[in-house]
Amino acid sequence: MRRIASETDIREGVAALTGACPHLARVHALAGDPPLRPRPKGFEGLARVVVGQQLSIASADAIWRRLQASVQPFDPATLLALTDADLRRAGLSRVKVDTLRIVADAIASGTLNLDALAKAPEQVIHAELTALKGIGPWTADIYIMFSLARADAWSPGDLALQYAVKDALGLEARPDPVVTNKIAEAWRPWRGVAARLLWSYYALQRQAKTKPMDSVPSPACRKTSGRSA
Repeated sequence: MRRIASETDIREGVAALTGACPHLARVHALAGDPPLRPRPKGFEGLARVVVGQQLSIASADAIWRRLQASVQPFDPATLLALTDADLRRAGLSRVKVDTLRIVADAIASGTLNLDALAKAPEQVIHAELTALKGIGPWTADIYIMFSLARADAWSPGDLALQYAVKDALGLEARPDPVVTNKIAEAWRPWRGVAARLLWSYYALQRQAKTKPMDSVPSPACRKTSGRSA
């Protein structure tokens, strides 16, 4: 399975996507190469995604820094030894405290083996993670994309991604996860790079408060090329 481990991988994916899809070619012309955005694997990486649920990047980063300072070393046993009050002081909601405890307990008890899961097919990873209370599809998708660096990972339920797809393709309405998935089929096996491109475009729009790209009809995306294994 292909992973995005370096800027070289990003550039390879960008070349395949922009050569096949005029919409992403225009996105890239505006936003440039997207960042790699690597994240650690295992408990720390999954905890980082949980912290970021339904928060802005700035808020999530601030809470994460405080949590990291409290959980030293950052492992399940150390987190479980802290009180709820300790964890709440970092800025975590009660729901996220409960989720982190559930994840930490599952790892400590052997119910969840993130090291072994890292080698599994994405549908298996998704199923095992979402079986834990507090871990939904978005959290599993983002963990697979950034902590496991899977090149074809995709997050159809991410609102920013849906808005970026809407504007990039000149759609009348924000696509739901089903439609977003269908659109992204043309971007296999580089959907993880497509997501990074679209997030960069979304951030650029918000920063500059620009209008969506011209929705002038353009050729449909062709199937991208590239090794998926």
